[in-house]
Amino acid sequence: MDQGGQLDNLSPILSDQVLVNGTAVPLTLTGDGKLRFLGQRQRCLTVEKEVLGFAVEEGSRIRIKAVVEEREGICCCGNRGDLVRESFVFEPLSEDSLALWSQKLRDYIDSLGRPKRLLIFLNPFGGKKSATKIFSEDVKPYLEDADIQITVIETKHQLHAKEVAKTMDLSKYDGIVCVSGDGILVEVVNGLLEREDWSAAINMPIGMVPAGTGNGMVKSLLHAAGEQCCVSNAILAVIRGYKHSLDVATISQGKTRFFSVLMLAWGLIADIDIESEKYRWMGSARLDFYAIQRIFHLRHYNGRICFVPAPGFEDYGEPMSFHCKPTDEESPRQEESLKTQQHGYLGSDVKLEDMHWRTISGPFVSVWLHNVPWGSEDVMAAPNAKFSEGYLDLIMVKGLPKLALLSMMSNMNDGSHVESPYVTYIKVKAFILEPGTRVEDPTKEGIIDSDGEVIARGNVTYKGNQKPLMAYDKVQITVDQGLATLFAPK
Repeated sequence: MDQGGQLDNLSPILSDQVLVNGTAVPLTLTGDGKLRFLGQRQRCLTVEKEVLGFAVEEGSRIRIKAVVEEREGICCCGNRGDLVRESFVFEPLSEDSLALWSQKLRDYIDSLGRPKRLLIFLNPFGGKKSATKIFSEDVKPYLEDADIQITVIETKHQLHAKEVAKTMDLSKYDGIVCVSGDGILVEVVNGLLEREDWSAAINMPIGMVPAGTGNGMVKSLLHAAGEQCCVSNAILAVIRGYKHSLDVATISQGKTRFFSVLMLAWGLIADIDIESEKYRWMGSARLDFYAIQRIFHLRHYNGRICFVPAPGFEDYGEPMSFHCKPTDEESPRQEESLKTQQHGYLGSDVKLEDMHWRTISGPFVSVWLHNVPWGSEDVMAAPNAKFSEGYLDLIMVKGLPKLALLSMMSNMNDGSHVESPYVTYIKVKAFILEPGTRVEDPTKEGIIDSDGEVIARGNVTYKGNQKPLMAYDKVQITVDQGLATLFAPK
């Protein structure tokens, strides 16, 4: 920006004498969105970051509703502290001044492109079943301060959010917020992409507030911005209206599709994620508890993976020709799925036969594809993952001693597990999984897990309540760069 533009941003939009605690002081709103006034000491609020909204009260007063850092003094810069809600009240000296201040503040806030109407999903069953309490005590007050109209839906059963997203009137809302773990986000994305108007629907911004077991997506978003993963930071990202595009992976088998935004796992990670459901009452601790059991009773799986490597990873695996197509056989649930997806998004139209494929054969301990860095609040699965680069991060583990595996798993909180010599960590553009039987017991097979959903289940002891979407056979994964949109910190 040229110097003239900088001066315009610093020049006052409005400057006037107002009453603060009965004392007349100067108040100024500048072009760069700084609200400066004098009380016992000079104060400054950055409208874009700190002002949630305002209200005109009886007695010709204006109450500024803000979120500020909890430290002595209020200023425009400095080290980050804990955020607290706080109000600042001033009284213009005339009716004309009151109307002018109200108009200028409203015009500036509206210019920021913030959402005004939100549909909010609460999952009362997720994690420690605290979503309703988190919303009423920690989320709703922020939304009220920001004067955002809300419609709240408590999910009643699995796929409830997907059903709503698939049929809702999009024109009534500026965004969707999931007060939950990652599962409701996945349902919403799948619902939007199964609509006839999917190409417009998928542009609806989606926000996340951590209230589940994993919370991997919101952790990834906040960590990327250098912010703590907490409810206040998450809902502020929604209120401020900043947006970030997100890659969406299409998992397909025959004509059946599932849209993934977080991860796909087979082997150790899938077994831990899904089979630990019986310990859900433990909250996120269930994952660590069951991981120990699985490590000391380690399974190895036969199978093969095929992939199109991203630039720089072409030397991994062996070259192959693309003739590795998923099965065309459909299970009863697949046939039912086809009826619901006939008008929705059909997945990437990339020509896989024109790409350069590589392959690696098992046995495998774990195969893990990740779209974002964090799998949960304390598992940095793929430290190099990006939100909208058009690639998935592949983390593959083959034969290794149990003690080495235990050490590797303990390093997943900071992402250093990918430095283990037993881990292959690369980026891929497309992927095919050919799952096989357990090495230790060929009568048993495994689980294919995507975003906490059992995509496919072979001959295993774990049964679950839902029929798997696909057969335990070849599945194909492609990536659409930046297909979805999330509310995200700036």
